[in-house]
Amino acid sequence: MAVKTNNIYGKITISEKTIEKFVSHIATDCYGIVAFSRYNAFSSFISFLKSGSKFRSVKVRANGDRIYIDLAVIVKYGVSIKAVIEALKESVKYKVERFTGMIVDTINVNVTGVMN
Repeated sequence: MAVKTNNIYGKITISEKTIEKFVSHIATDCYGIVAFSRYNAFSSFISFLKSGSKFRSVKVRANGDRIYIDLAVIVKYGVSIKAVIEALKESVKYKVERFTGMIVDTINVNVTGVMN
């Protein structure tokens, strides 16, 4: 599914894959985020079967003019996980809303590990 809207110039459609790529760029720029990770072995296996590619650590779902984002990340050792995740969520919400013109309803972040 895609995010769709209208303005005075016409219709705008943004694919979920485009938003996923945009979110991954935003997240890699956030301090304290080391890497992306898979949610779990089962979800990575299912995504491999569906798309034939590697697992996705950023998932975007759109429903009407609302966007729902799920992220799986590994954070840097020694940082406040709470502070890093709050900064990540604020940055993603602000930049995606500006990028798409839609409302980001929910951002779920799954911290799957810690690295140096």
